[in-house]
Amino acid sequence: PAVLTSTVIRKNPFTHPLLKGKLRVTDVVLTRDILLHFPYHSFDSLIDLLREAAMDSAVERIQITAYRLASESRIIHALINAARNGKQVTVMLELKARFDEEANLEWKVALEEEGIQVLLGVPNMKVHAKLCVITRRDKKGVSKYGFVSTGNLNESSAKVYADHCLLTASPSIMKDASLIFDYLQNWRKGMMPLRKCQTLLVSPVSMRQRIEQLIEFEIKAAKNGKKASIVIKLNSLSDTKLIKLLYRAVAAGVEVKLIIRGIYCAHFPVSKKGLTPKAISIVDEYLEHARVLIFHHQGKEKIYISSADWMVRNLDYRVEAAVEVQHPALRKELKDILEIQLEDTVKARILDAELKNEYVTHSKKNPVRSQLKIYQYLSRKKTY
Repeated sequence: PAVLTSTVIRKNPFTHPLLKGKLRVTDVVLTRDILLHFPYHSFDSLIDLLREAAMDSAVERIQITAYRLASESRIIHALINAARNGKQVTVMLELKARFDEEANLEWKVALEEEGIQVLLGVPNMKVHAKLCVITRRDKKGVSKYGFVSTGNLNESSAKVYADHCLLTASPSIMKDASLIFDYLQNWRKGMMPLRKCQTLLVSPVSMRQRIEQLIEFEIKAAKNGKKASIVIKLNSLSDTKLIKLLYRAVAAGVEVKLIIRGIYCAHFPVSKKGLTPKAISIVDEYLEHARVLIFHHQGKEKIYISSADWMVRNLDYRVEAAVEVQHPALRKELKDILEIQLEDTVKARILDAELKNEYVTHSKKNPVRSQLKIYQYLSRKKTY
């Protein structure tokens, strides 16, 4: 099917079922994790979270990273309102965001005029992690909540970029996110705050090493005759070291499945066991921007969402963050979404050594267009 003549599927985003009604987003997040999937779920919930924080007398501080911002950013307006209401607001504004340098400079001036602390990153290192930490103090003490995301805080691109965002009050996740902000504020003192992170995988200090360990674990399991599998979804796969590890994994008998939208530098030889990984690219109406990592781990699956592609620049020369999804229902949801994408027979193209980018063959009777099926899957969910 020709891309330019395909039927438009875009539908209105909908509110996550747990966030419907009169409850504040904050009240829900303080009790349980929520995973938003843009552009299927409404981006308004994220804006509401920040608006609520701006108006909440118990909130003392908001820390947030900003990579690409909308020209009329409601995120920024919420942060300005927070500052006017006496909150300490810190915004990590990446001035090296390609094509957005001028816009971000303008936002810098606007934020500083409102008394907001603007961090401009680290020399020779982009800050690409998508984080927010909100600090709240009430009679019960100090608590932190916020989010870790795969995508930008941009309500315009959130209409067409497919991303995942974990809203959480997990103490361990928020502790690590706070450590990342400590580093961004005091980068001249070194990377010790990043090295202290125990829950998040953080570039450039721990993400590469942990990914290598997780792949090696699957290789060892396969060699011992146990089930071993890896499912990876990325924008780009070009890191030579990790690609070679995936080669070893396939050779050892690990089942590898890849969903790579952009740069793809792997050339898998047929293993002695006759295994070749399933590798596809999905290019459809929504831009597949999310990064998801799933490792079987002897049945105790490790499931992450991440801001980082598997490229040298992301793993070694950027500040990136990946978070493990812990809630059973959210883990299943992510797995279901990736399984739907792996079954795509309309917009999926085969990635192989020939570089033909041919569409996956499909039956006309039961075509699977993953973005449409994901919309249907999520819109029908009522409970978690």
